[in-house]
Amino acid sequence: MKIKLFELRGDERQAYERAVAALPESYTIDAIPDILSEDNIESVAGYEAVVINNKSILPAELITRMGELGVKLLSSRCIGYNHIDIDAAHRMGIHVCNTTYPPYGVAEFAVMLMLMSLRKCKPALWRQHVNDYSLEGLLGRELRTLTVGVMGTGRIGRAVIDNLSGFGCKILAYDPFPNADLISRGISYADVNTLIEQSDLITVHMPLMDSTRNIIDAEAISKMRDGVVLINVSRGELMDTDALIDGIEREKIGALAMDVFEDEAGIYHENRMNDILVNRKMAYLRQFPNVLLTNHIAFYTDVDVDSMIEQGVANIVSMDKGVCATEL
Repeated sequence: MKIKLFELRGDERQAYERAVAALPESYTIDAIPDILSEDNIESVAGYEAVVINNKSILPAELITRMGELGVKLLSSRCIGYNHIDIDAAHRMGIHVCNTTYPPYGVAEFAVMLMLMSLRKCKPALWRQHVNDYSLEGLLGRELRTLTVGVMGTGRIGRAVIDNLSGFGCKILAYDPFPNADLISRGISYADVNTLIEQSDLITVHMPLMDSTRNIIDAEAISKMRDGVVLINVSRGELMDTDALIDGIEREKIGALAMDVFEDEAGIYHENRMNDILVNRKMAYLRQFPNVLLTNHIAFYTDVDVDSMIEQGVANIVSMDKGVCATEL
């Protein structure tokens, strides 16, 4: 079986070489740094399997063409899969999978954003650049005194709860499918409205689906406690950006920290230093002293990067054998 891998980065090279070495003899692979797009879709001709990352946006027309060119297996080496038209793939008989990676890097990043937001690190660091070492406006809050609402208790949400348990804060959880182990450990589950109304800090760890898109909207924010802190390291579209801006301006939201952003494609993970960016909402939000925007790097650890490239390649073999645990 011939495999073509797109979007190979330099930081993935060593793990890629390990993944190639682990392939059975009947599999061969070629890799390029380019994204898979309309411009080079014809290059998959002659390959039965393709491995991509999240910059390769594959709508129905590209999926259809892939199938016409003979592709049978598609592996995406990231957790999210909203960049792929899964229904179109199924119609074409293309098997699709995503990957997982250890949840600890993202969970640690989420807690870091919580602490930075609560201790007002952004304005404190700004001030040092102009030798302003005053205290006014930098009064922080202690995590142990707060109620933290964790929306989504999958692998990452559970790891966040594990990390938070050491801080002594009260934890509320929401998930359509409560985790029995967390319940046995004394973690309280609540419905969405109860969590939103009773939490001082809310952290979102849910996949982006029709049912979760804009789950944090104007109505949800109106029910939150004054000065609520919001954290998002999952997908930007889980939060209504206009509602966030309004909540910040009205000082309903005390702090906001997001590693992801609505319409971030083409901006995050690119050097746009000399370009005019057209995402006005991003530009407007990031100027607030109580808003932290990081460039989608919660996943970016040595462990997670290695895991994604190695799994992304190995999953082709698993799908080919009909035993892929992450097939969609």
